[in-house]
Amino acid sequence: MPSPTSHCGPLQGLRVIEMAGIGPAPFCGMLLADMGADVIVIERPAALKALNTGEAMNRGKRSIRLDLKQDAGLQAAIALINDAAVLIEGYRPGVMERLGLGPAVFEGGNPRLVYGRVTGWGQTGPLAQAPGHDINYVALTGIASLSARPGNAPSVPATVIGDMAGGGMFLAFGLLCAILESQHSGRGQIVDAAMIDGVGTLSALIHSMRGNGLWPTEDAHNLFMHRSPFYDAFECADGGFITLAAIESQFFKEMLRLLELGDVNPASQFDTSQWPALRARVAERIRSRTRSEWIQRLEGSDACFAPILSLDEAAQHPHQQARGNFFRVKDQWQPAASPRFSRSQPRTPQASPVAGSHTQEVLAALGLPPELIAQACALETAAGKCVARGKEVCAHQT
Repeated sequence: MPSPTSHCGPLQGLRVIEMAGIGPAPFCGMLLADMGADVIVIERPAALKALNTGEAMNRGKRSIRLDLKQDAGLQAAIALINDAAVLIEGYRPGVMERLGLGPAVFEGGNPRLVYGRVTGWGQTGPLAQAPGHDINYVALTGIASLSARPGNAPSVPATVIGDMAGGGMFLAFGLLCAILESQHSGRGQIVDAAMIDGVGTLSALIHSMRGNGLWPTEDAHNLFMHRSPFYDAFECADGGFITLAAIESQFFKEMLRLLELGDVNPASQFDTSQWPALRARVAERIRSRTRSEWIQRLEGSDACFAPILSLDEAAQHPHQQARGNFFRVKDQWQPAASPRFSRSQPRTPQASPVAGSHTQEVLAALGLPPELIAQACALETAAGKCVARGKEVCAHQT
């Protein structure tokens, strides 16, 4: 298994500084580290006691601890960022400026720096300073309404749409765009990745379908809005669930055959007046067998089928395993890096570093003297040693 500093992936040689946090910023750092970037996380002195982003989000990174309230810690951070190509931060607007690490600080020392900022509402606008989380940002884009079922409140999967897709992935995309632009302009710039903006962009296909008349405004006529008999999740006899998505006519015909509903005319697929009765029959038929039985009957067929799996089940599914999509790290499943490349393979998932375990290594490589490194850490115990999780780690010992 390659070490965090191994040379692999298409982004090898790219140095990224990540200000420690939770949500989309560390996810963006993970994406870049998976692709070979040297991602260095600046943690707070209390990092070992704080909420941790976990093994997967910090894999492949290096970690240092700095006390940014001390002048030595701040100067060490500035030196580190001046030596990098990219900075990632996910704080509320104005926090980095108050810390003394705003974009203007680096205009002279690192004019090509790409300064990545990810927030929920964005750097500007009336809600810019308001707190919020994933579900709030998805709600304001209108996308949450697409998950509504009759008689139930809309529900979206936690963190996936807003934080990771709308925030972290768009930040990574924006950073790489800005890096490419800097290669011919010689100048860096600020990337403002707002989750509300990213989720809005993700809805482009839906807005396009609306414009073409393919997205009915009345839910009863919209096949995606949990009304149709051929595109939804259905409960099985054992309480498990399966999904069907037989939108195309040939797939709908095959679905009817495999569900033993041969008396239904496939040509009536989009006659929405018939949907309630046929949906009730499909649901009744699915409830007649267990999820395992439907897997045996439908998986791999032209009925456009997949079972709804738990996280553990998904990691162990034969298709996922065949593609190497999950790895066991410290007895926990981690998703593999994506996408794949023909030559520059991403890193294999691995254990994340202990907070601050690379402080000495990283700051010494900048040429900072040992006494300044010790002051920057501001982590000395009464015994004069850095302590992490009950074990001594070389955070600033010389």
